[in-house]
Amino acid sequence: MRTRRPITVAAASSAALVGAAAVGVRTLIVRQAAIARRRIGKPLGEQALDADRVWRRKKHPGPPLELLLLGDSIAAGLGAGHRRDTLGARLAKGIARAQGRSVRLHTAAVVGAETSALAGQLDGLPDGYRADVAVIVVGGNDVTHRVPAARAAAQLEAVVRTLRGGGVPVVVGTCPDLGTLRAIPQPLRALAARSSRQLAAAQAAAVRRAGGRVVPLARAVGPVFAERPDEMFSVDRFHPSALGYRRTADALLPAVLAALTAESPAAAGRD
Repeated sequence: MRTRRPITVAAASSAALVGAAAVGVRTLIVRQAAIARRRIGKPLGEQALDADRVWRRKKHPGPPLELLLLGDSIAAGLGAGHRRDTLGARLAKGIARAQGRSVRLHTAAVVGAETSALAGQLDGLPDGYRADVAVIVVGGNDVTHRVPAARAAAQLEAVVRTLRGGGVPVVVGTCPDLGTLRAIPQPLRALAARSSRQLAAAQAAAVRRAGGRVVPLARAVGPVFAERPDEMFSVDRFHPSALGYRRTADALLPAVLAALTAESPAAAGRD
């Protein structure tokens, strides 16, 4: 029995050290999160520009295609200086050029939304509204609010299934790489980067199961945001600038056009 006591004491001491270290890490992360919030602030407010309108090329006959944007502040276009520079407007104009049709944008996305808000965004659509294609960008707020990736992915899958069940093609831009946000200090930034990658992977699997299309934004635009942050981010160093939205729309547009083409009867217009 005597020979076991030193081992027990050593184990207890080790556990105490590990516990103290964990508390220290949590304290550091809480402090760094507060620093990040102060650095970012809310210079853009909490309301994105209203870009909902019919975006058209000249002499586009027939009814417009219906483009629906769901998600968070990126989907809503917060940070764009003009409505034509929001993500929705960029996508609408790109679709109009490629399809030779006018496009009506409807933005249900809300600044600050987590994935749990998507179902409410759907429920809030006007009676009888039906999109020809839906684009969802969400996830950043789930990471910052520490929502489990599995829970957020399940909520996203349910919404995509609902849209697909109604015959609406869906394109999801997965969670951006929060490791590109220099306003977030280390090691919190590294933790945010890892969490955003985990959520993006869970989102991609969930969307594919539900029949949607996936655009991995961290891979598609993350490197350019990391290399050129002064150009890609707006004044809050958190949301995209006009150029950042253009690059994001360029990354999403091929999948949106492919979705429309694959379900052309749904996008053929309304007689």
